Amino acid sequence: MGPVGRQDVRILLLGEKGVGKTSLILSLVSEEFPDVVPARAEEITIPADVTPEQVPTHIVDFSESEQTDQDLAREVQRADVVCLVYAVDDSYSLQQVTDRWLPLLQSLRPGIKDEDGRSGEEVSAIPVVLVGNKSDLLEQGNMEAVLPIMNHYTEIETCVECSARTLRNISEMFYYAQKAVLHPTAPLYMAEERELTEKCKRALRRIFAICDRDGDGSLSDTELNAFQQRCFGTSLQNRALEDVRTVVRRHTNDGVGPNGLTLPGFLFLHRLFIQRGRHETTWTVLRKFGYDDNLNLSREYLHPPLRIPPGCSTEFSSSGWAFLAQLFEQHDKDKDGALNVSELGCLFAPCPVMPWGQNLKYAVPTNAQGWPTLKGYLAQWSLTTYLDVRRTCELLAHLGYHTAGTDNQLSAITVTKAQQRGATNKKRNARTVFMGHVIGPPGVGKTTFSQGLLGRTIDEIDSSNLWCELPRFVARQLSVYGQSKILLLHDVDALGADSLSPQQVACDVACLVYDASDEHSFEHVARLYLKYFAETSIPVLIVASKWELGAVRQQYLQQPETFCRKHRLSPPQRFSAKTGRLKSDVYVKIATMASFPSWRPSMLSSNSSGVWIRAVVGLAAATALGLLLARTIRRLNMA
Repeated sequence: MGPVGRQDVRILLLGEKGVGKTSLILSLVSEEFPDVVPARAEEITIPADVTPEQVPTHIVDFSESEQTDQDLAREVQRADVVCLVYAVDDSYSLQQVTDRWLPLLQSLRPGIKDEDGRSGEEVSAIPVVLVGNKSDLLEQGNMEAVLPIMNHYTEIETCVECSARTLRNISEMFYYAQKAVLHPTAPLYMAEERELTEKCKRALRRIFAICDRDGDGSLSDTELNAFQQRCFGTSLQNRALEDVRTVVRRHTNDGVGPNGLTLPGFLFLHRLFIQRGRHETTWTVLRKFGYDDNLNLSREYLHPPLRIPPGCSTEFSSSGWAFLAQLFEQHDKDKDGALNVSELGCLFAPCPVMPWGQNLKYAVPTNAQGWPTLKGYLAQWSLTTYLDVRRTCELLAHLGYHTAGTDNQLSAITVTKAQQRGATNKKRNARTVFMGHVIGPPGVGKTTFSQGLLGRTIDEIDSSNLWCELPRFVARQLSVYGQSKILLLHDVDALGADSLSPQQVACDVACLVYDASDEHSFEHVARLYLKYFAETSIPVLIVASKWELGAVRQQYLQQPETFCRKHRLSPPQRFSAKTGRLKSDVYVKIATMASFPSWRPSMLSSNSSGVWIRAVVGLAAATALGLLLARTIRRLNMA
């Protein structure tokens, strides 16, 4: 695999009979002009270690006397680049380049629309290197006749005059052909306008925005060196940085600002590289930031392969959290601890669309204006990663995630181990993100309970229905025994006793919600528990909602407290949405249940997680005291 991700390069030689196609191939291989030239040379493969770009190269000859039009069409389809050969002493062979060969190539390999219609621009046809052979027969070159052809046909990358007899420019010819594939001009540059293509400018603008880590519209020396290190693996010395600024100042009025290299200066440098034949410099930059030959972010860059075993989940690693926090700090221009609409738009500007909707306020913690705080911002990222890690990888790619030693986003993601549950497992779960399902019939208060995780009052929730639909998922960061955890809650409608799918049952903790003011409501959740959760190790909390309306006796075989006691569940959690902002105790309890899935807190109070926490701490203290007492008794016996 070469440095740009290609497995090989296939070069096809075409041209009129007698122009020297076969001689060029044989002279390259043997390094001498052949005494006898066959009608056609066999396919030649040049190993990667003897090519400048370290990519295996196949050289293919075509002979009209031995091959058919079907063979020609097949070879053109397989080729990566065509060397179109003419004889410099034969004007007819040059005329056939425009009359026959270039139109034929355009018919067999026309430009096509971008994949998925993402830009609507045309992708260039197969690249062509124009080769004038037999230059030893002329005293001086004949490039004047070739330049109009190059200007008219944008697929022509370059033109080189050479001689198979004297070996002049033979290696250069095949190098240019290889370069035309690996570092093509057409996607980057419009020769007639002497300007970068719009697609190239868009890509470079994104790269500039990613590298401008402080968001001041300029690349400082530190940012330029980080860019240089990422793309080329080296840093620039102070003298080299000053030389770059001097060149930019000499040719532009706004290329260098008080804080460093500006976007116009950055674009100018790449235009200069291309005009001087240094396409590989710009292509190296583009490919380091994920672009393919058509200047689209490649599928491999957007979606690197990630295997998630059954029962495992995905969350951010420490480097992923650090990247996200840096983005937040960079775009929080007013330093108010939240991202307003404009700041959030700037943060996601490199992405094709804004990934977060207007109901973000009802999914994660925000400030009074409805703007996500840092905790809310990280909670939303955690929610996305848990539900759709492929989407997270795509967004991180657009945002330019990078960490030393890796070329993709996988270092930002941690695949957690499957939840270990069982009577003997008392250890805290090392995960940081947990999914809780809030399950019950429609209308029992599940949405209100879920919104309580964000501290929303019933009035706020009711008023929200005027302009947006409340999300089914909410997320918030909580502290469990001093450890930061993120709790996700999913509002799940259970329309009947047989209505839950395996996906709706699978979770880290389940909250079964019934309406305490409806005498028939508890029967529904009791049946759900017995059918879906009684034989599992998923922690379950029964929630009695609408407590402010007055609890009534339930028409079921057992009352909720008795049912919970029988099944070793915590007593029903009384929940009222009419008592102002909801306390976080119950949600800490849920997060703790998810973190310690094998504990059965049958002794817990229904209204105070503090009692539960004190009980757990007391149990730990009693265990420690027992161990201390045992050691003391052992020492006394030994004495």
